[in-house]
Amino acid sequence: MTISKKLDGENLMMALEGRLDTTTAPQLENECKVCLYEVKELILDLEKLEYISSAGLRVLLAAQKQMQKQGGGMVVKNVNETIMEVFEVTGFVEILTIE
Repeated sequence: MTISKKLDGENLMMALEGRLDTTTAPQLENECKVCLYEVKELILDLEKLEYISSAGLRVLLAAQKQMQKQGGGMVVKNVNETIMEVFEVTGFVEILTIE
């Protein structure tokens, strides 16, 4: 998985490309631990994400909780049909802010 980051003031945009699974979830988790502390809004661009497993979902949930804890927010953008289906089946459409 490839993670591209762009910081714009207090907003951080992370674009994920490839597969977010048990092998790559720790990579995103580490990036979030390092990057989220001074950020007010996290924007996740999932346009090029091909697959997400339960390990990936757990990292997204942890990132959202971290953002809420520090008074910020998280938005998920450009969700393709495959990933949206996973979000719907798991109930994440009710948890995440998806644009």
